[in-house]
Amino acid sequence: YFQCHMPGDPVQPGCLCVDAVWQLLGFYCVWRGALGAGRALGCGEVTFSGQIRPYNKCVRYEIEVRRFSQLKDSGASIAIADGNIFVDNELIAHVKDARTGVFHGIVYPDYPKRSANSVGGIMRGST
Repeated sequence: YFQCHMPGDPVQPGCLCVDAVWQLLGFYCVWRGALGAGRALGCGEVTFSGQIRPYNKCVRYEIEVRRFSQLKDSGASIAIADGNIFVDNELIAHVKDARTGVFHGIVYPDYPKRSANSVGGIMRGST
């Protein structure tokens, strides 16, 4: 993605930092015993004070889980955390109140959607 975002000024899209916090929070839910399909449920304020560039050596994500709940009746689990993103040991982003849930029974009967150009997410002729 560095070649496309942004041409001549390569930088990782900031939304990938937020998504990584949601992914880690989903992993935490599974570590706590949650089973099902994970979903990002939103977040509060997001602040950026730096960037991830191609020459950076290390990106570190830290989350502080503030709440984890398992809803016994539905089998769902929800976690809330704050996340910090560091690049080469410098804080470059903060995500407040990231929320991720893990739910049972999420099914999309029309996925993967077949079309004239694709079957199951694989483009025809791309092999």
